[in-house]
Amino acid sequence: MIDIKHHIFVCASCRVNGMQKGMCYSKDSVKVVQKFMEEVEERDLINEVMVTNTGCLGVCNKGPIVVVYPEGTWYGNVKVEDVERIVEEHIEGGKVVQELVI
Repeated sequence: MIDIKHHIFVCASCRVNGMQKGMCYSKDSVKVVQKFMEEVEERDLINEVMVTNTGCLGVCNKGPIVVVYPEGTWYGNVKVEDVERIVEEHIEGGKVVQELVI
């Protein structure tokens, strides 16, 4: 059985019709999702961490948005180069990356 310890949601500006457009998408949120998936796999966290792309989370001016549960931590303006730090410090280390919190 999978024991999920963290669930990471990344706004990829997905619309109901399947189209992707919007602020987060235009700021490379799909690459952010991909990088989270790569980091989770490389660190052998697949059975502990789930990564899900989402539709709009409503904070477009702060996008790309990443939300980490169960803590409910919201990160904004997340770039691909921030992902490794979030995984290392927050997911593995239990310490919120304060500079990115919104």
